[in-house]
Amino acid sequence: MNEYIFLIHIVTILLFTLLSLRLGMTALGTWVCIQALCANIFVLKQVELFGFQVTCSDVFAIGSLLGLNLIQEHYGSSDAQKIISHCFYFLLFFAVLSQIHLFYIPSSYDTTQKAYETLLAPAPRLLFASLLTFFLTQRVDLYLFKKLKTYLPNYGFALRTFFSLMASQLLDTIFFTLIGLYGLVHSLFDMILLSFLIKAFIITIFFPLTHLCKKWVQTKEVF
Repeated sequence: MNEYIFLIHIVTILLFTLLSLRLGMTALGTWVCIQALCANIFVLKQVELFGFQVTCSDVFAIGSLLGLNLIQEHYGSSDAQKIISHCFYFLLFFAVLSQIHLFYIPSSYDTTQKAYETLLAPAPRLLFASLLTFFLTQRVDLYLFKKLKTYLPNYGFALRTFFSLMASQLLDTIFFTLIGLYGLVHSLFDMILLSFLIKAFIITIFFPLTHLCKKWVQTKEVF
């Protein structure tokens, strides 16, 4: 059942990314930031996919980078760089404010404190690893996508996105595993390999669907 939900999840993220592109630069930039935030919140939930124990938040991380590539493709590199800074700022804001929220002493009638502690009190090391690797990954993806567009102008958007996402997600997987999970898991190599295979699967599904972007290129904002 999880595999079907996983496919629906991927298609939903892609459709909303295309709709954000249709709505304009402001909507697409906001969507990139929201997905980055969702990726960091939902990373704690583990599910079984294809017989492996994985997290289902990788779809959000890849969807965020897809949105970033769309911004660079249709609005330019400078706007994409601004969105990266905005993403990091909002992720940092969430990290700080979530800890402040936990400092409040719950009343005797409260029934949600334990749930908030589970969601909002990850180990500082994991939070730092997540923020750092996501920020670096966004910059690497942006750089690779720009270089591919410059040196391989005949490559379509979907193909350039495929290669840049594959490379950036490999680095993301290695960085996060080494920084956040070193000493906490039995085999770093197995963790890196499994996590990257799931991400590669997501990117491969995205690849043929991103051809739809050509039909959604906008010349002016709808609203």
